[in-house]
Amino acid sequence: MTPPATLGPLRFERIVLEKIWGGRELERVLGLELPGSGAVGETWEISDRADHNSLVASGPERGTSLADLVRLHGEELLGGSRLSADGSFPLLVKFLDASQPLSLQVHPHERTRVANEEKKSECWYILDARPDARIWLGLVPGATREKLAAAPGAEALNEFVLEWPVHAGDFVHVPAGTVHAIGGGITLVEIQENADITHRLHDWGRTGTDGKPRPLQVADALRAARYDAPVPAGPRPASWHELRPGLRHAELCRSAEFSVELVESSVEFQLDTQSHALVVIVLNGAGRMHTEHQDCTIARGETWLVPAACGSFHIESRSPLTLLLARAP
Repeated sequence: MTPPATLGPLRFERIVLEKIWGGRELERVLGLELPGSGAVGETWEISDRADHNSLVASGPERGTSLADLVRLHGEELLGGSRLSADGSFPLLVKFLDASQPLSLQVHPHERTRVANEEKKSECWYILDARPDARIWLGLVPGATREKLAAAPGAEALNEFVLEWPVHAGDFVHVPAGTVHAIGGGITLVEIQENADITHRLHDWGRTGTDGKPRPLQVADALRAARYDAPVPAGPRPASWHELRPGLRHAELCRSAEFSVELVESSVEFQLDTQSHALVVIVLNGAGRMHTEHQDCTIARGETWLVPAACGSFHIESRSPLTLLLARAP
């Protein structure tokens, strides 16, 4: 049984990472305040990594790391959510600005990883996309490791990868072992297993800040890819269900690694952690979140972690809200 709640909803300091393929679209799309003027590729909203550990931004726990919260309040925070293999918080939540295409890449699957290599499934909710935006996801039927290895040059690899148009409001599930790439002109939310491993197959001939081609890991990528996986469903819009006037809900994904839902509301409504750590991402609007021990204002661009022990709580919509919800099983 989850212990009584002593923690309220938690918001963390944003970790901002410049990337060669990034831009400044997160300022426009989500209203984020970004430092400097460089090309921002990612902001890490919730992260329990040794090199990037989230710190609570406000409230009684201000300055406490997510790692310490897991250590000191693990059962209350997580409830039935499983920790990662290394004992860390199970999800990593990011905003991405792919102003340029990301590399064609693979994250290892449980059956394709080696030694202490992390496995990594992820999913994307598309916030904004140019009219011609594309992603690459999954291998064409009949593609094999041998065929990819024999491809005459990096660009020829594209012939073996499925290309999909993508639009704002689409959801994309990227199981571990899936060859994939995010095309240019796309801004998205990424919810993933707590892992930070990427094997690049090719990088569109791009050079890094040092003027040299960025490293590739072709052998590892070919080894980590799953060739027996079914053809992916590809990007798909939400399938909405109206719960009552002013409130609708869509289930986007329910997998072994995470479940993801979408809620739109212009009224007051109730949510429940279902005895699991609950991530609440505010995509649009503003309001208040009322739990047993804490009330807090929520606004566009914010990400909150609601401890499992909070149980049932209320959201008051002050302007029409769009919330992305994620739980770790």
